[in-house]
Amino acid sequence: MTVQQPLPVQHPSVWTASQQNATPEEWCYVLSPTDVAEIDAALLHLQHKGLAVTDVTQQDFQLPTLGPKLKQFIKEVVDGRGFQIIKGVPVHRYTAAESTTVYWGLGTYWGKIVPQNKKAHLIGHVRDIHEGNGLKNPINRVYSTNAAEPWHVDDADVVGLLCLNTAKEGGLTSWASSGSIYNRLLQSHPEYVKVLSEDCYLDRKNEIPAGKKPYFVLPVFTSHKGHLCCFYADNYYQLCQRHEGVPRLTPTQLAAFAEFNRLAGLDELRMDMKLQPGDIQLLHNHSIVHCRSGFTDYQEEERKRHLLRMWITPEQGWPLPEQFADRYHTVEIGNRGGIYCPNERPYVPLGPISVMHQSVQSRYNRNDHAMWCVHTVLDDAFKRHT
Repeated sequence: MTVQQPLPVQHPSVWTASQQNATPEEWCYVLSPTDVAEIDAALLHLQHKGLAVTDVTQQDFQLPTLGPKLKQFIKEVVDGRGFQIIKGVPVHRYTAAESTTVYWGLGTYWGKIVPQNKKAHLIGHVRDIHEGNGLKNPINRVYSTNAAEPWHVDDADVVGLLCLNTAKEGGLTSWASSGSIYNRLLQSHPEYVKVLSEDCYLDRKNEIPAGKKPYFVLPVFTSHKGHLCCFYADNYYQLCQRHEGVPRLTPTQLAAFAEFNRLAGLDELRMDMKLQPGDIQLLHNHSIVHCRSGFTDYQEEERKRHLLRMWITPEQGWPLPEQFADRYHTVEIGNRGGIYCPNERPYVPLGPISVMHQSVQSRYNRNDHAMWCVHTVLDDAFKRHT
């Protein structure tokens, strides 16, 4: 019997850096004065209504001409090239609370926003809260440190970042087409495609949903109903070796991971950008992998690198095999993705929860009123406790 060999992926999300860099106008949108005016008007409307951020719906945050563009962007992210850049959100004149509220309002046009860590944060604060010592504990999520993040995807259909402050040095964001990586592997190392299409064990970093094991199992590459889905998280494979019952990584697996990383980092496949204040980046995790370089921060608190992150499940998405449910909670389109740990209610935190003031922040967030309303007094509260 003839064994059918895997075929190269053909999809708009399969591209090279030179192809994308030749047409930045197709994937980088600069907000117009009309767009910004609509955002300001929507924010003012929310301030008058006094809604909790998590209660804000698309109907509450009306953007007559920008809204249809935002919906087209998410469609392109899911079904097209896999990424989108939006520039010009006026975070320089917003408070931290206002920037968070605006970001949530924009997110309502992209889909359901899901929890992204064991504390059930619906908007995460990407900031070094460990003062350069984050990797001393391998359980710490790398986004909360200043260390380089290896190539990976996040645990939802789409990840979005809004930049508030840049680092003093470093903090470069990079992304690449997982379909292009797959095609290169197919040409040069088909044996790696085979091993990466088999089960791989990944650590949950102690963010364990009820009834689940401290690890989960997913292939890097899964072909399903006409799509090649990629799930890759480099350091999670190695960390998972701490658990009993997890098979030892083989030399072939380690070589395959190394080659995946090498290909993703090639100049011809890798897109680079240092996000500036007011920039938004949207990435489709099933077709795009991303990483971040390490960075050096400013000493002043108000100048430290700070991004807001959302995990989003759009109303339209790729079908996923049932195996993804162990990590995605469910594979139901529009309702999947995120991290759900016991006894945690999803909420939007006031700001980055540092090790020093985590207990103070926790008291705010466990109170029903901590689903905070849109008022600048809350921004003052955030400043007093950071």
